[in-house]
Amino acid sequence: MLKGRHVIQPDDLSVAEIEEICALAEQIIVDPNSFKDVCRGKILAALFFEPSTRTRLSFEAAMLRLGGAVEGFADASYTSTTKGEILADTIRVVSSYADVIAMRSPKEGAALLASKYSDCPIINAGDGGHFHPTQTLTDLLTIRRLRGSFENQTVCFVGDLKFGRTVHSLTQAMCRYPGNKFIFVSPKELTVPEYMIEDILKPAGVQYECAERMEDVIDKADILYMTRVQKERFFNEQDYIRLKDSYILDKEKMKLAKSDMIVLHPLPRVNEISYEVDDDPRAAYFKQVKFGMYARMSLIAKLTGAL
Repeated sequence: MLKGRHVIQPDDLSVAEIEEICALAEQIIVDPNSFKDVCRGKILAALFFEPSTRTRLSFEAAMLRLGGAVEGFADASYTSTTKGEILADTIRVVSSYADVIAMRSPKEGAALLASKYSDCPIINAGDGGHFHPTQTLTDLLTIRRLRGSFENQTVCFVGDLKFGRTVHSLTQAMCRYPGNKFIFVSPKELTVPEYMIEDILKPAGVQYECAERMEDVIDKADILYMTRVQKERFFNEQDYIRLKDSYILDKEKMKLAKSDMIVLHPLPRVNEISYEVDDDPRAAYFKQVKFGMYARMSLIAKLTGAL
C-alpha cells in the first residue's frame, strides 16, 4: 500500500510499486474522465522554495485534474521563512491543512527533513543536487510508452552530470532493471559524482562508460538524455560561461544516432538542444512533459488513498 507514504528518492518505491504507478498512469492516459473526481475534497500543498515552472504546474494540474484543490507558494520570499521560521515548523503547519505536500528546495536533504515532521505524505519535487523522484517516474513512464520496456536500454546522459538530480535519480532507478547500460558524457568538471559510481553503479554490476564527446558515443544510445548546464549550481560565473555551451545537440549529431533512439530532457532547455531538433520524430521531450502530469496524477491518487 502506498497510502500515507513519503517519496523522497527513487528507492522509496519498489520495482513493483513503480509498475503499479505506471500502470495506473496509463489507465488515466486512456480514459482521463474516469479519474476527474477521485481526489475531490483533498488538498495538495505545493511548497516551492526554488523556482520551477514545469514541476510546480504539473503537480497543480495533476491534482486539479483529479478533482482536488491546491494551495502553496512559488516564491519563498513571501513565506514566514523570511521571518526566521524553520522548515520543521513550516511543515508542521502546512501538513495540518493538506492531504499531500509536494516540496522543492535548493538544499540537499530538505525533503527528508520535512518528512520527519509532516502528518501527510511528502513528495520530493527536487532537493538541490540530490533527487527528483517524480521526474524519474516521468522519465520511466515516457520510456515505457515510447521504448516499450525499462530493460535492455542503453542510456546516454549528456551535460551536467555532477549537479543534475534528474540524472542521479534516473540512473538509480534504471540500475534496478536487467540489461541496462549507461554512457556519461560531460566535461571533466561536471562528471558523474563518485558516490554514484561507488554506491549505485558498481554494486548493481551494470556496465557504464564515460566520455567527453557526444559524437563518439551517440550511435550506441537507445535513449539520449540531455541536460542543461545549470548556472545556479556554480559558485564561479566564469566556470559557468566556459562550460555552458559544451554540448549542443543539433541535426548533424542526430544523423549519427539510431533511427529509433528517443531524446529526453527534463527541461527547461537553454541552448543544449537546437530548435531544429524539435521536428525530429525522435525528439520526445515535450511528450515527456505531458507524461509527467499523468505520472504525478497516479502518484497523488496512490499516496492520498484515493485509489
